[in-house]
Amino acid sequence: MTELLDRTITKLKTLSVEQQDAIAMIILEELEDEIQWNNSFERSQDLLAKLAKEAMSEYHAGKTQELDLETL
Repeated sequence: MTELLDRTITKLKTLSVEQQDAIAMIILEELEDEIQWNNSFERSQDLLAKLAKEAMSEYHAGKTQELDLETL
């Protein structure tokens, strides 16, 4: 465990049970979100590579145009 995490847990222990549970739920939800994001990103690598290859082919074939932020 890192020193920062250890200090944080020490401070958390001074809070009420309700506050500890609320913070624990926030942390668990963040960890779950991070896991889901990583899994989604890993599964999308082939698709992203395919889309990038198609975009570069269109660019080299002159089928693209410069993005004009004023017309968005």
